[in-house]
Amino acid sequence: MRFKRRKRDRAGGPSTMDREAASADRKHLEEFVNSRIGVEGFLEPRTAVTEVTIVLIAKDGEWTRRRVPSAQWAHSWANKLGVPTYDAAVVGYPQRMREWNRRQKEAGASDG
Repeated sequence: MRFKRRKRDRAGGPSTMDREAASADRKHLEEFVNSRIGVEGFLEPRTAVTEVTIVLIAKDGEWTRRRVPSAQWAHSWANKLGVPTYDAAVVGYPQRMREWNRRQKEAGASDG
């Protein structure tokens, strides 16, 4: 079995995103913010498996998650859009997200 080498950034760390993916992810996040009410951001730290991510959660609990270049980048980006950000490892996720997930699961179960 062959393993792909991960790209490294100029600082020697793993490269989190290529330009095309970064652009698509940023566009998705901006569209989510601009098309929903009461969006807040929850930053998830880098782990052994994933890079830094941001979870955007709307007032109704709908959410989306995308990789971001860094926590600092995410805070700055969110501030420019007027989106408050929190450290998910410290504050957790809001109840409205769990309720939205439950509603989606129930809706899917009743469709089949």
